[in-house]
Amino acid sequence: MADGRGGTLRAYRALLGAQARSQTAYRTSFAVDLVGNVGATAFDVLTVLVLFGVTRELGGFTLRETLVVVGLSACAFATADLLVGNIERIPQYVRTGLLDAVLVRPLGALPQLLLMDLPLRKVSRAVFGLAVWVTAVASAGIDWTPGRALLVVLAPLAAVVFFGSIFVATATVSFYWVESGQLANSLTYGGRDFTSYPVTVYGGWFRALFAYGLGFAFVSYHPALALLGRADPLGLPAWVGWAAPGVAVVAAALAAAAWRVGIRHYRSTGS
Repeated sequence: MADGRGGTLRAYRALLGAQARSQTAYRTSFAVDLVGNVGATAFDVLTVLVLFGVTRELGGFTLRETLVVVGLSACAFATADLLVGNIERIPQYVRTGLLDAVLVRPLGALPQLLLMDLPLRKVSRAVFGLAVWVTAVASAGIDWTPGRALLVVLAPLAAVVFFGSIFVATATVSFYWVESGQLANSLTYGGRDFTSYPVTVYGGWFRALFAYGLGFAFVSYHPALALLGRADPLGLPAWVGWAAPGVAVVAAALAAAAWRVGIRHYRSTGS
């Protein structure tokens, strides 16, 4: 049994090593990609700064408070996109029959798909997102307690798991409907945009659906409230700010279940 697990881990390491070698073979091109990939996260932060150039508050939040929200969202999404984001290419794998080849190998389908095209060029975006998070937290004037010191570590980890779960769950739609890319993007990248601002800037059914129906309020908004020691303007109790890890676990369980059902439903393309 131990030899079997060891062989599986060696196979996964070989997949990762092959990807690293292929993507870094042309070092100049890889370096340019690293620099270019910072742009998406930098743009999210720049947008917030531009908005505060014309207003003092956004949804009742100051610039420093909003930067905690956007910093948490940027850090988590960039990391999840690095680790799990390439699963969004599964419609291509289904159309070309590559998924068939993956399924006949004696390895887990999901780990193979994540490792065989891991976008290492996105490492810079994840590092930049982490820098934004650390800077935002350091400048927010947080009244530190042991609980908040723990939350400042757990919140981004939970948000990474949540975003990763969204990537996987939306990818499973391709097992039933191959041309589902735009639907998936509306939840993954749309969720990133939604979580970059306090949910108080949204209203009506849209806020209810994205914030609480889909759980995006627990990515950055409620953890930020807990860290800042602010009462929720929407009236939810203070303990909700500490619920992010639990919500992430539920999201991961649902995504895993959706993936297992989708894999069982999948029928070969015959290619």
